[in-house]
Amino acid sequence: MNIMTNRVKFGMIGTSNIAEAFLRGASKVQDFELVSVYSRDLNKAKIFGKKYGAKLFFDDVEEMASSPEIDAVYIASPNALHCNQAILFMNHRKHVLCEKAFASNSKEVRQMIDVAKENKVVLMEAMKSTQLPNFKIIQENLHKIGKIRRYFGSYCQYSSRYDKLKSGIVENAFKRELSNGALMDIGIYCIYPMVVLFGKPEYVKGEAYRLETGVDGEGAAVFKYAEMDGVIQYSKIANSYIPSEIQGEEGTMIIDKINIPSDVTIKYREGREEKVSVPQELEEMCYEIEEFIGLIKDGKEESVNNSHYNSLKVMEIMEEIRHQIGLYYIGEEAR
Repeated sequence: MNIMTNRVKFGMIGTSNIAEAFLRGASKVQDFELVSVYSRDLNKAKIFGKKYGAKLFFDDVEEMASSPEIDAVYIASPNALHCNQAILFMNHRKHVLCEKAFASNSKEVRQMIDVAKENKVVLMEAMKSTQLPNFKIIQENLHKIGKIRRYFGSYCQYSSRYDKLKSGIVENAFKRELSNGALMDIGIYCIYPMVVLFGKPEYVKGEAYRLETGVDGEGAAVFKYAEMDGVIQYSKIANSYIPSEIQGEEGTMIIDKINIPSDVTIKYREGREEKVSVPQELEEMCYEIEEFIGLIKDGKEESVNNSHYNSLKVMEIMEEIRHQIGLYYIGEEAR
């Protein structure tokens, strides 16, 4: 930690659009300091990092992990690399904020959690939606709608990378060897809030359309709880414009976007409406960064909403859905 400024010194793995969005969010966080950037292409790391004030640049991830100049790392590499990179940095006593999906499968997530506990460092999945003020508003107001009977999550966003796929260009988002696909990239935004709010379901039934690369382009799933159910739809090959809902016996909570809850309204059974949402930063990734830095400064090892338990249960659910649709990543055995 920078003793003079009390800032947490960050390294960053990745120079993609999500890394750009992360740094826009970080610009809102006083205690964040970008020190270093890693890319397989050292020149790319320098071009990217200098724009945001970084001073150190690496094309060797082990060299970066051993650097005494960084306290924490933000990992925005392809999913298949998350586990090994996170473990490497944690074994060098660096705190890790790792993009979703946390890893390729639940076995890897368990390994990451074990290493975090062994080294007493913060490990958190960078699931932004469950750190937003309006997600916390959902949590605080859920009691108003009575007995919950259904959770419905919808996130369908046509990907520009799909156009490239149709023209014969396969980008990372649709590569099975990188543990990608619609569920891991889009569907997780529907599942993670459900698990934070209601825990792990008793069982799940998933369906999906798989692309020629082997990964899923879109899908849907149904979840069974003791006294309610969950339904989700997600897609990278079509758009949807309907909101998400939490349906209770006394009212329904309507959420404009489950991936970035901004407008939250309760429609009560008798006809009354109540808008419960609050203003929040447009650069919404600032909230997950604040949470992560707060954990480091408070000497805590995991988040409440983005807890190790929640990340593991979400991964177990996605793993089950993938295996039901016949989607296995490298090193997994078909059953």
